[in-house]
Amino acid sequence: MHPLSICIRPLSTLIAQIKLIDTMKKILFTLAAFAVMTTACTTPKQQTTGIDLSNLDTTVVAQNDFYQFACGGWMANNPLTPEYSRFGSFDKLGLNNLEQVNGLIQEIAAKKHKLGSIAQKIGDMYNLAMDTARRDKEGIEAVQKTLDEIEAIATREELSQVLGAAMDFQLWAMYVDADALNSSMNIMNEYQAGFSLGEKEYYIDNDEHTRHIRAEYVAYIEKLFNLFDLDDAAAKAQTVLRLETRLAKAAYSNVELRDPQANYNKMSLDELQQLVPQVNWKEYFKAVGVELDSLSIGQIPHLQEAGRMLAEEPLEDLKTLFTWQVIEGASSYLTTEIYQASFDFYGKVLSGRQEPSPLWKRAVGIVNGTLGEAVGQMYVEKYFPEENKARMLALVHNLQKALGIRIENLAWMSDETKARALEKLNAMTIKIGYPDTWRDYSALDINADDTYYANLQRAAKFEQDYSLSFLGKPVDKAKWYMTPQTVNAYYNPSSNEICFPAGILQYPFFDMSADDAFNYGAIGVVIGHEMTHGFDDQGCQFDKDGNMVNWWTAEDKAAFDARTKVMEEAFNRIEVAPGVHANGAFTLGENIADHGGLQVSFLAFTLNEEAKPEAERLFIRDGFTPAQRFFLAYANVWAGNIRPEEILNRTKSDPHSLGRWRVNGALPQINAWYEAWNVTPESPMYIAPENRVSIW
Repeated sequence: MHPLSICIRPLSTLIAQIKLIDTMKKILFTLAAFAVMTTACTTPKQQTTGIDLSNLDTTVVAQNDFYQFACGGWMANNPLTPEYSRFGSFDKLGLNNLEQVNGLIQEIAAKKHKLGSIAQKIGDMYNLAMDTARRDKEGIEAVQKTLDEIEAIATREELSQVLGAAMDFQLWAMYVDADALNSSMNIMNEYQAGFSLGEKEYYIDNDEHTRHIRAEYVAYIEKLFNLFDLDDAAAKAQTVLRLETRLAKAAYSNVELRDPQANYNKMSLDELQQLVPQVNWKEYFKAVGVELDSLSIGQIPHLQEAGRMLAEEPLEDLKTLFTWQVIEGASSYLTTEIYQASFDFYGKVLSGRQEPSPLWKRAVGIVNGTLGEAVGQMYVEKYFPEENKARMLALVHNLQKALGIRIENLAWMSDETKARALEKLNAMTIKIGYPDTWRDYSALDINADDTYYANLQRAAKFEQDYSLSFLGKPVDKAKWYMTPQTVNAYYNPSSNEICFPAGILQYPFFDMSADDAFNYGAIGVVIGHEMTHGFDDQGCQFDKDGNMVNWWTAEDKAAFDARTKVMEEAFNRIEVAPGVHANGAFTLGENIADHGGLQVSFLAFTLNEEAKPEAERLFIRDGFTPAQRFFLAYANVWAGNIRPEEILNRTKSDPHSLGRWRVNGALPQINAWYEAWNVTPESPMYIAPENRVSIW
């Protein structure tokens, strides 16, 4: 599974290395990739509905295809440009934020600054990222030292130390995170890696599209070996595919990765040595630079297969795989020709994009990836008023109360389990806008006289050292796993927290001038979505303190599983492309969260309206009732266009349902939607009440 910002790039790329440690808990627990906004729904003096009528497609009957009705106008007015494989409301806000951050960075990058200052580091990193002429002149010089080191490996006995010390290649990943059974303490965790396509299905599925992807991947490998002037490129490409396929076959599928219990296997170092004897683990961790006596192995079959590979495969073939990981990981940060080769495969073949993102966007992404909180501090000072934080907190508490009411009224859950659920809900930590304490970047060395790639390597090492510094220590509950400028949000089960960065707190998710129907339909559902992640099929396995402890009675858990099975099967029936169906098991957690968010926010909206004096209640505006506007606002969050290639890509790789189905797949399960829009059995979207999902 992948981090929140879904990406097909291999874990061996430098940016993945930079982010690996802090994003791994998102990988394991599928933190929500659901946008969120800011501020409580206090009624302003001059209200609008918040609904942009140009977003609608009124040629379509709402009850027949609600997504097209609510979003068809937006889709027509925002066609895909060559840069994008998908572009929606979420991406439009992301572009706006990127432009804001770019303005801040450009102002810094245009001036000279004191060596070692944050401004110098931001400015120099940005300028290095923008200087393609320099990279074209330098060629592959920056990675040659690493390639020479791989070539110098002479014996199999060296591999344990080599893999421990390596920054640029790996067969598995190690990261520091909370102990799932003792969430107050950090331990070392292991996670499967070593296959650059990311999803095991790309190596084992045999449909025509997947076979085409594999053929293009081999051609890409061969091309990159040639661009690095390495011999026997065609043979090396076949070797890489063979070894990666071996690792992928032993890896867990995305569905298997969603099981927290199966991905937690704590053991001593001696037990690990017995489990995977082909690696000298003391030498390995000595090379990593840490001492430990226990750790958790994520995917045992994969790690065992990696160990067998190290003992069984020809040393030269292993070196070929390591070489591939180095040059592939560096491909976005060297010459224009090498970058284009990488884009031609990952951008065009996998996603259907026609052109790369402009250089300035890539440069901002690099600065955000290496100095994210430093940039975030500037962003917050300019774009996030302090009063927004207080208003957002008030709205979150409002949604908390609504979820509590729904839990108390669940007919299928016993009082014993309800009490535990309410304890967990009331114990949730809420993070809004930005962290209370900003991160220290003084140890990060950014040097404009050195190559771009060398600076990124130091940034990766800085990030690794930062993560390893937490090993064996108490968990820092104040730590953020997203930067303030990020257009996203998350729930973290190991700390039972929900987090809404400043970057996502804007229209179309929240509109200060809009009425409550709009804001509850957009931001309210988002907040409810994040809260519900604490009670989805994964989150429900963690208690109020973030420990993987069962707090259910056996009967209640069986009832919960039966109800989530209805959700899984409903999405399995959705055909996302001709002959291709959604994966209801893979997307189950996000679909449960969407469902819960809709249910909880609509209740909160209803209670809010009932508490108002009659004269202040919402009535028909712009031709729609308040309840109708609630659901239009929700649908508009997911307005977007997507290429056919990206539909297939995301169906394999993304734990979230496609935007169309976050509307047309979710709303037919919500009773209030039927009432608001008078949906009758004649509608193709109609589901009989007894067959609808009913969980939280």
